[in-house]
Parts: sequence; C-alpha cells; structure tokens
Amino acid sequence: MQERRIQQASFVVLLVLSSIAFIWLIFPFYSAILWAVVLAILFHPFHRAVSLRLHAHRNIAAGISVLVCVFVVLVPAAFVFTAVAREISSLYEWLSSNNIDLASLEERIRAASPSFIIEAFDHIRLGSVDELQERFNSILGQVTQWAAPQALGIGQGAAQIIIVGGVMLYLLFFLFRDGARLSVAIRKASPLTDQQTDRFLRKFSDVITATVKGNVVIALIQGTIGGIVFWLLGINGALLWGVVMALFSLLPVVGAAAVWVPASGYLLLSGEFAKGLALIAAGVLVIGLVDNLLRPPLVGKGARMPDYVVLISTLGGITLLGVNGFIVGPLIAALFITVWSMASDRSSWP
Repeated sequence: MQERRIQQASFVVLLVLSSIAFIWLIFPFYSAILWAVVLAILFHPFHRAVSLRLHAHRNIAAGISVLVCVFVVLVPAAFVFTAVAREISSLYEWLSSNNIDLASLEERIRAASPSFIIEAFDHIRLGSVDELQERFNSILGQVTQWAAPQALGIGQGAAQIIIVGGVMLYLLFFLFRDGARLSVAIRKASPLTDQQTDRFLRKFSDVITATVKGNVVIALIQGTIGGIVFWLLGINGALLWGVVMALFSLLPVVGAAAVWVPASGYLLLSGEFAKGLALIAAGVLVIGLVDNLLRPPLVGKGARMPDYVVLISTLGGITLLGVNGFIVGPLIAALFITVWSMASDRSSWP
C-alpha cells in the first residue's frame, strides 16, 4: 500500500515537472499558439462545412480553411499595419520638423471660447505659455528619442514576425485537421467529471468567440466609422486615429469616445464649430450606437461578463502580455468565474 502511494506521488511529480518543462519550452511561441487556437475556434463552423463537402479529404479541407484565414484576416491586417506604420512615420516627421506654437493656439482658443471656460483655465494655473511651450518641446524630444529605436526594432523583428506567423499557420492546419481528435483526447485526459469538462471547454470556446467575434468586430466597425468621419472632416492622420479608436473600443466604459470627444472639443475651442458639432453628432448617433446594436447578437448572453470584470481583466492582460492580453485577460477571468461557480455547485462534484 505504501509502495503504491509512493508510485502515485512520483507519477504526479513527474507529470507536473514535465508539464512545466513543456510550457517553458513552447513559451517563446505562445503568441502563435494563442492565435492559432483563436482562429481555429472562430473558423470552426466554416471548416466543418468544408469538411462535410470534401468528406475524407481532411488535408485538403484543412488547407482551404487555412487559406481562408490568411485572406480574410492576415492579409487585411498586414495592409492596415503597413498603412498605419506609414502614417505614424509621417506624423513623426511632421512633429520633428514643425515647431508647434502654443501661444497662437492659446489665442485662438481664447478668442473662440466663452468667458466661463477662459476663467476655468485661468483658475487651473497650468503655467505661462512659455513654460508650457518648454514642457511640450521637452516631451516631444523624449518621444522622438524613444521612437527612433522602436522603429528600428520593428524592422529588425520582421524575421521573428515571419517565423511566428509560419508557426501559427502550421499549427492552425493541424488544429483544423485533427481538432475533433484533440477534443476527444482532452476529455479523456481530464481529471474532471464529464459535465465539468464539457462546461469548462464550452466556456473557453464561448469567451474566445465572444471576445474576438463580438468585441473585435465591434471595435473594427467603430474604428472604421471614426476614421471615415475624421477623413471627411479633413483631420490629419484619419487612419491612425481610426485604429486608436478601435483599440479604445475594446475597453468597456472607455470606448471610442476617448478619441472623438477630445477631438470634437479641440475643434470647438479652435473655432471650427461646424466640424466639432458634426463629429459630436457622428460620435453619439453612429459610433455610440454600434455597440448597443451589435453587441447582443454578436456576443450573446451566455458569454457575457460584468463590464467592470471585462475592463479590469482586459487592462491587466494588456499590461502583462501586450496585445495578446485583450484575449487572455478576459479568458482567465471567465475561467476563474466558471471554476468557482462549479465549486459552489455541489451537484457537479465527482
């Protein structure tokens, strides 16, 4: 009996150590693995339809699904990334070559603003115009010194991006081809009950689908609309601001208003009342309504979490993991809630 317990304990230790070693081994490619899993889940309905038509040709079906992912997701993302990088470079060159005159800007704002706004600004006491100009030039210089090596790093990292992308597509092919078998293997290896395993895997799939299909699609629509509005109003860097709006749209409570509200305020204070009012109208009546109209059918009630949980988990994920965190953060929060709800449900215990 004692020998049996020692053998079981040794097996558990070996299982934990080998799992930790394997995670450490594949960690450099966790981004590729994450996005391969995300794309496999999102395009699973399409792949299932293709597989039913091709019957036994699993390799061909998986290849077609991978190509669809490339042309629907990766190619447009590459075009947008290239265009945004070009716009950031143009903005960087403009900031470096133009000395922004805060004194003349203050005069225009004071001339166009009502008296109570001027009194409020005077009450805040931000400092003289010369002091503000000196601070602004100092910040601009620091941004310039930071931006140059960052741009060089992006260029040097192109090879790594290609490698990670290749690993992602290679893994995606096998997830499409062998996804059903992997699901069965996970269920067999799980130490949980069948009910708990199904609930856990279903929540995992629901959260990824809701996060990407819901939040990302809504963010893309809001960013696109915002970029078009900025372009129609003649605001410089419309594509860049559209992308920034899309990123802010991923955060509940904050949303795209974090971009268009300050922009409309600047237009109004600068005396461009027609443009400012048009931007406010587009923000409230178009951009703001997209979330309310599209989120319920895209996300659904089953995968939704409280907005404060989504906000905190998304910000925490982005802080720890960068851009991947907007998926990993809410996913961890959802799995945490699921596990504790299963723990409180005694009927689901083995």
